[in-house]
Amino acid sequence: MRGPMRTTTGGRIDRSRTLTFTFDGETYTGHPGDTLASALLAAGRHSIATSITLGRPRGVTAAWAEDSGGLVQIEEPFPEPMLPATTVELYDGLSARGLAGRGRLADVPDSARYDARHHHVDVLVVGAGPAGLTAALDAAREGKRVALVDEQSEAGGSLLGEPSRPAWVGAAVAELATFPDVLHLQRTTAFGRYDDGFVLALERRTDHLGAAAPKHLSRQRVWRLRARAIVVATGAHERPIVFADNDRPGIMLAGAARTFLHRYGVLAGREVVVFTTNDSAYDAAFDLHRAGAKVRAIVDARTAVPARTAEACEKAGIWLLTDSVVTGTRGVDRITHAMVGTDPIQCDLLLVSGGWNPAVHLFSQSRGTLRFDETLGAFVPGEPLDGVTVIGSAAGEVVPAMTLWRVPGPAERQFVDLQRDATVADIEHAVGAGLRSIEHVKRFTTIGTAHDQGKTSGVLTSGIVAELLGVPVRDTGTTTFRPPYTPVAFAALAGRDRGHLFDPERYTALHDWHVGAGAVFEDVGQWKRPRYYPRPGEDMETAVLRECAAARTGVGLLDGSTLGKIDVRGPDAAVLLDRLYTNLMSTLKPGLVRYGVLCGVDGMVIDDGTVMRLADDHFLVMTTTGGAARILDWMEEWHQTEWPELRVHCTSVTEHWATFPVVGPRSRDVVGAVFPDVDVSRDAFPFMAIRETTLDGVPVRLARISFSGELAYEVYVNSWYAVAIWQRLLAAGQQYGITPYGTETMHVLRAEKGYPIIGQDTDGTVTPQDLGMSWVVSKKKVDFVGKRSFARPANLDPRRKHLVGLLPLDRETVLPEGSQIIAELTAPPVAMLGHVTSSYRSAELGRPFALALLKGGRERVGEVLQVPVNGALVPVEVTGPVLVDPEGARRDG
Repeated sequence: MRGPMRTTTGGRIDRSRTLTFTFDGETYTGHPGDTLASALLAAGRHSIATSITLGRPRGVTAAWAEDSGGLVQIEEPFPEPMLPATTVELYDGLSARGLAGRGRLADVPDSARYDARHHHVDVLVVGAGPAGLTAALDAAREGKRVALVDEQSEAGGSLLGEPSRPAWVGAAVAELATFPDVLHLQRTTAFGRYDDGFVLALERRTDHLGAAAPKHLSRQRVWRLRARAIVVATGAHERPIVFADNDRPGIMLAGAARTFLHRYGVLAGREVVVFTTNDSAYDAAFDLHRAGAKVRAIVDARTAVPARTAEACEKAGIWLLTDSVVTGTRGVDRITHAMVGTDPIQCDLLLVSGGWNPAVHLFSQSRGTLRFDETLGAFVPGEPLDGVTVIGSAAGEVVPAMTLWRVPGPAERQFVDLQRDATVADIEHAVGAGLRSIEHVKRFTTIGTAHDQGKTSGVLTSGIVAELLGVPVRDTGTTTFRPPYTPVAFAALAGRDRGHLFDPERYTALHDWHVGAGAVFEDVGQWKRPRYYPRPGEDMETAVLRECAAARTGVGLLDGSTLGKIDVRGPDAAVLLDRLYTNLMSTLKPGLVRYGVLCGVDGMVIDDGTVMRLADDHFLVMTTTGGAARILDWMEEWHQTEWPELRVHCTSVTEHWATFPVVGPRSRDVVGAVFPDVDVSRDAFPFMAIRETTLDGVPVRLARISFSGELAYEVYVNSWYAVAIWQRLLAAGQQYGITPYGTETMHVLRAEKGYPIIGQDTDGTVTPQDLGMSWVVSKKKVDFVGKRSFARPANLDPRRKHLVGLLPLDRETVLPEGSQIIAELTAPPVAMLGHVTSSYRSAELGRPFALALLKGGRERVGEVLQVPVNGALVPVEVTGPVLVDPEGARRDG
């Protein structure tokens, strides 16, 4: 059934099909090609929402994303808030409601798919209007790779608001389709321009299909476009004029009414008043008149209009008022009268045109400066930019207009930003408070911070501020145009990076074996690591105690492949490492290993690990699992920005090498059995040494490294052979009761020896000295990153927090990690002396223990302090951090 405001003919909608939708619980109909706004206007509904603060009725003010009034919430097929009704393409089954300035997030998962694509072109054209289509065709005909993106559902730009779209538009689109190197995307908004010709664009692929959208297609796609040259053909936004009560439903930009008529076949009103400062609004007046509307008056603020325009008004019987302004309106849910001075003119539609603002957002995001054109009454691109060309209306090819920002009247009822309920009175308040910068006024008033990002209110604010300050508007300037140009859903930005793909899940070569062994996994960085291997009936504590006992008394086997590995090669490799590590690496001989610590410029520990020297110009650097990428990036930053002269290359090889620590008193037997050609005796294979060997022709590297304090060997092999080597080790260790263990046991073993985990036992405020590792800081080196900071008074304060051990006196309580340490319970505030960093139950000690950072900790060894746990105080004895084998006798077997 045709709505009361739908024309009998015309428009680019498909009148042969009818779509049914609901709005605010009422059922309406429309056609394919409609937007939600056009369908509601066709039904005679202007009042769509209410304002955020004052609760005043709000209606459609424009025909696309610059609309500041018609905010809706989509309820079906999936809840989505804060969408302009003008940009929601109509589909069957759509359910929506008007908003009072705030939406509601979905409480059900979004089942739609989102993705992203990368595309490189010679020329990117933004906007498929007359100028954009011409530019794209010219570039394509020259043999260039071209991308043409446009936010509308079909090409044509401003021509879509004309009585008919010229045939050449279709011909141009058809010709573009014949070029294999042309990418033409409609329903695609370029929302951000960044450095080096990088543009982000959002393609709405299936939004217009609603529930009928194919499940295998992504709903929206982010295009990451890289272009040698960008052509901005984004058109212009019509600008309103501010007057009293200018926020009532039924007040609309003149060009929008013309678009609703010619594109959607909708007459936005029956009785029309037009208020303008330029010639463009007359086209809207005459078109609505020809469509059957009664245009009661054209109110033109200019003292005179072109003679032929005046004659056309007289011929059409339209009352023309020059040198006049609309001062206010009447009405409740919709305008009923426009006030010209004190005279009311009856109307149900007031069209306004204060000129045109070129859509220079992408140009400004490219750091282009703007200038104010007095003739046009608008800000236009003010300088040429390398790689960016602005054409058409966006370049200032718009109808000249008389500059009129507002009509004198009651400032508290003159709305500048309808979505924010911000008025001229708010701007006066800001200026009265001493604000002069338009950026400060924006934040004081919140003008331009709503969904439309000031597309119609931004320049108005600049003009009004200039008037209030008595300065030219060119001196006021505009606020900064920042991405995104239009709102972009977080789901679209995330793309496929959601659920289990939100962060890459990395698996070692042994993952399937771990799964088959019943491992319970934990996330360490991006890696899935076995935490423990429970046997039937075991909980984590029982399993870990068993694994710890096996490693301390027999032999254990760990998959340590996730440890970061960085291959450092080149004539200056040792120089780079000397400058980064606190200790000397250049004195390390090939075939040996050295433990090292990395500090930030503030002298605080950021990572640690062993360094193998494989040759004079070749090192293998180990990092923590979670710190691998960060440390590689950090090494590259210093190399590339501070020491580019160094001849060295750093390469991540973490995934290349599988690493298996074989730990415990029987580890020598196991390794010796698997690699019989290697002398694994104490004297032949000393601590921190490397041996290269082969197994069935496969190269294998062995290292005498221990993160447990026990006799231990680390086995390194190409990841392709990880499973085979692991199984060989298990088979050789079967007679010794070899036990695979996970990260939880690894943590217990290292904590018993006082070995810190960076990021767990440190918090960014801990130096090597705080950890009791002054020995790792070279006194011979002239400089290294962080050395200067060690001399700061704060870093020498004896009251700094030190790493210590804690033993609960009740021998039962496992202290929660993060628990505070106090001397005694006093009246608030209670002095906090430190906190627990690691806490476990120890099979070796037969009791719980903990590591902690404690103020002046080394001077407190032997003291009894208190740790609040579950409302009670647990007495703890302060000890040194090494609780098992402090002499280190076990390390060499």
